[in-house]
Amino acid sequence: MNEVRNLFSRIWYIWLILFLVLLVGVTWGNYYYALQNPGGNDFLVHWVGTRSLLIDGVSPYSDEVAIRIQTLAYGRPARTGEHELRVAYPLYSAIIFLPYALIGDFTLARALWMTTLEFFLVLIAFLNLRLTRWKLNAWMIPFYLFYSIFWYYSLRALINGNAIILVTLLISGAFAALRAGRDELAGILLAFATIKPHVVVVILLFILVWTLSQGRWRTTLWLLITVGLLSASAALFLPDWPLQNLREVLRYSSYNPPGTPGAVFAIWLPATGRTLGWLLSGLLILLLFVEWRYTWNKEFRWFLWTGSLTLVASQWIGIQTDPGNFIVLFLPMVLTWAVFEEHWGRRGRPVIWLVMVITFAGLWALFLRTVNYAEQPLQNPIMFFPLPLFLLVVLYWVRWWAIRPVRLLIDDLRDYEE
Repeated sequence: MNEVRNLFSRIWYIWLILFLVLLVGVTWGNYYYALQNPGGNDFLVHWVGTRSLLIDGVSPYSDEVAIRIQTLAYGRPARTGEHELRVAYPLYSAIIFLPYALIGDFTLARALWMTTLEFFLVLIAFLNLRLTRWKLNAWMIPFYLFYSIFWYYSLRALINGNAIILVTLLISGAFAALRAGRDELAGILLAFATIKPHVVVVILLFILVWTLSQGRWRTTLWLLITVGLLSASAALFLPDWPLQNLREVLRYSSYNPPGTPGAVFAIWLPATGRTLGWLLSGLLILLLFVEWRYTWNKEFRWFLWTGSLTLVASQWIGIQTDPGNFIVLFLPMVLTWAVFEEHWGRRGRPVIWLVMVITFAGLWALFLRTVNYAEQPLQNPIMFFPLPLFLLVVLYWVRWWAIRPVRLLIDDLRDYEE
């Protein structure tokens, strides 16, 4: 028996050593990439903002800090029409960036942040498999992982250092916690996801509506407690941070690319674009109202489908966002693949492969075809539309297969067994 224990102990040591070697190798690769390719502006904003607050005692929302960020990014203050690179996250987001802000070398800090985000991408990939109960063959796992890390919206967020990858992980983690009945954990995870409130506000509202319909009020309670504690802790460093943050949020759209369908349509159709945008947003709000009503007090599988629909529709609902945040749509994508194989078996795999190839190559091709090269490559507003439109269509195609009563009964039995 002791020999067996010693063998397992050695195996764990070997795996730990291999993991550490891999971690060092990936970080070195990221550092070399960061040296050769300056950028990572999404991370730069919060690295400078957090360091300014903790080391210099200067508000990250101040003009002084904005000029520091712009000088590092452009070599000078931003010109009219350029992205102003201002901090717009809630102040308690600094807790996320604190370990990296303690590193004085931005290139090294960026490399370590990229390594962290890459680890998060792998976690997201496997967590989504568990959420959708998609059983991949061993030979397909490497291709699935390659897609999840290198498709357009993942790699873009990774290169820019966008915390949307962490937010996506927190949303998927909250879904998994709700399915496991760990409502307190779900509330805590959702609270940390509010570092990007404009991305999570709609899905957060849906989750709270569904949990309350189930009599599961602990999710709401722990969400409020955690946000309250985070906000109060931030106020110890900057008492009026909510007002300063609100000011930055209100000016955010003035220096960002078009962030709603109406703003994009207004560029293409100046006379009627905004009206068309509001019409689209109104229809989607009505659609969500109807689907949320159907999901009231329903089982988790129905909740998962409606939550996926909510993630997709919320990108066009009129709240300022950016296609760079569309990695949150990876869960709806994986759900459709899982339902294809669940319904068609092996016959569904060619469809999945086809969708993977089209969405991977197509999105990259569209970006490269329409990109505008300035100080940094700028994506065209056209990137706002293909993926959400595709997912809206496919989600409704698989709707009945995803939520049909027979499937719900099977899921209930599996949850009981687990």
